[in-house]
Amino acid sequence: MVKIAIVTGASSGMGREFALQIPHLYKNLDELWVVARRTDRLKSLQESIKIPIRIFDGDMQRDYIFEKIQRELERVQADVRMLVNAAGYGKIGTVREIDTKEQYGMIDLNCTSLTRMTCICLPYCTEGSRIVNLASAAAFCAQPGFAVYAASKAYVLRFSQGLAKEVKKQGILVTAVCPGPVQTEFFDRAGSLSAGEKQALCAQPEDVVKQALTDSVHGKCLSVYGLPMKGSRILSKILPDNLLTWAMMKINHVE
Repeated sequence: MVKIAIVTGASSGMGREFALQIPHLYKNLDELWVVARRTDRLKSLQESIKIPIRIFDGDMQRDYIFEKIQRELERVQADVRMLVNAAGYGKIGTVREIDTKEQYGMIDLNCTSLTRMTCICLPYCTEGSRIVNLASAAAFCAQPGFAVYAASKAYVLRFSQGLAKEVKKQGILVTAVCPGPVQTEFFDRAGSLSAGEKQALCAQPEDVVKQALTDSVHGKCLSVYGLPMKGSRILSKILPDNLLTWAMMKINHVE
């Protein structure tokens, strides 16, 4: 039986940072499996990580990559010690403005692919295994101007919370990670914050991932980095939805 960790979206951003930090958490891993489209970036991880890396390069909106991973899990009789579902993207803009295919793509990658990857790996998780799903602070309330992305991450949060209860008796731990803006390539595709806004608002990925892994080790179902995002989480529980939605319209510059 081969002890592995799996990270999707490992070619950049939060996924790459998880891939870099996980070997420091799990000293007895046999392999780290990394999943993303950009093969060259996945290969570059091999220079920074000392344990063997197995590359699964492919599009997570296509069937073949899941079929390949499932075959390999069965072939090696894998013991999945940690699954990190970090693949995903967002697009800033109203539902009218964003290309329809982009909106479908967000739902497909952020929700469907994450769920499919979890279902494939779950039979190979045992007591002490951990599943870490990258949600977002955008999941805390509806977001005009970011509606589809926020809704997709609300799905990730609720899915993670429900799954955590289902697998608790098996000793499997599930953590939803809900960061605010993080200094990654996310905004290159999403539609950018200004350089000044990025500098002022964005957390560093290594800090967010370090806390996420620590929270996972301690069995927390939710990992929220930084006081502003923790405050947002509290406000989302106590303020009326209409007020929260109005506030997000102002923040996201929706007329």
